[in-house]
Amino acid sequence: MFREVINTISPYIPGKPISEVKRELGLEKVIKLASNENPLGPSQNVKKALMQNLDELGIYPDGNCTELKLKLSKKLGVKPSQILIGAGSDEITQFIAAVFINPGDNAIMAKPSFPRYETVTKVMGGVPIELPLKDFTHDLQAFYDNINEKTKVIWICNPNNPTGTIVTRKELYEFIKSVPSHIAVVVDQAYKEYIDDPEYPDALEWLNEFGNLIVLQTFSKIYGLAALRVGYAIASEDIIEKLNRVRPPFNVNHLAQIAASVALDDEEHIKKAKELNKKSLEFFYKSFEQMGLPYIKSYGNFVMVDVKKDAVEVFKKLLLKGIIVRPGDIFEMPTYLRVTTGLESDNMGFIMALKEVL
Repeated sequence: MFREVINTISPYIPGKPISEVKRELGLEKVIKLASNENPLGPSQNVKKALMQNLDELGIYPDGNCTELKLKLSKKLGVKPSQILIGAGSDEITQFIAAVFINPGDNAIMAKPSFPRYETVTKVMGGVPIELPLKDFTHDLQAFYDNINEKTKVIWICNPNNPTGTIVTRKELYEFIKSVPSHIAVVVDQAYKEYIDDPEYPDALEWLNEFGNLIVLQTFSKIYGLAALRVGYAIASEDIIEKLNRVRPPFNVNHLAQIAASVALDDEEHIKKAKELNKKSLEFFYKSFEQMGLPYIKSYGNFVMVDVKKDAVEVFKKLLLKGIIVRPGDIFEMPTYLRVTTGLESDNMGFIMALKEVL
């Protein structure tokens, strides 16, 4: 009855929701630092815009996301026809796989990295070529060495989720330049807005040079719109036109489009989120150093810390104290926890609970 490949795919397991943990454990207060969400949430301007548009819920959304595309095109310096909007950038990964991968083709990706790359490749009957990280980041030389006549897509998560590391400007440029032009190179920049480091490359700069480049970005992270699911791809007009052929007609809902459009204008909110994230990471680093726990310096809004014990057991004990984090076993890093940066009080609550548990 079912396609054989379905048995090889593991369902995505999201971070535990706060309501479930409260109900299961009878807790009144729960701190969630598991899903790389912005603890500030969306801006007040976004909330106000959503309230003002509730009467329009009976109308189908603009399937083209016209206004949002126009705003993004001005901000990014590209044509609206070079942009595709999705219900989160993870939906766009499905479109990319559907457009480029035939049964038996392969796609190259790092491991661990964002798990959807593997899933969407398998769904199309493709073969994931998963290459281990080197010093916790993408080994682009290994990527190049594994390109063959069946390679159709290369996935690069930059910064990488879950490790938070980056591929530098020179490394990424030289790599993309070396990839045959018939292979799609996807650079996923979900956490780009958190980064100031000059070594970090914004791959958008190279769109005109590389016709096989696809850049993914999202409103789920620093813009605080994870619940509304809005992400976007920027690429050549030819690639976007092909991706549009497999996109459902009304994939991004009306309120999500409004929220994303308003969020783009709220620079003050982005500045606050960025500053909070920087302080949170510094607090985590200092705390881990005092506790003698190794960690991986992160360019995102999360950090991987080595608790030197079975991370699942530590995760369970933290859960009993109302703290939700991500155990590293799902990333094949069995002694690591991935911790999202939160509000100051939540960060302190996590560190206090971790000290007690350890």
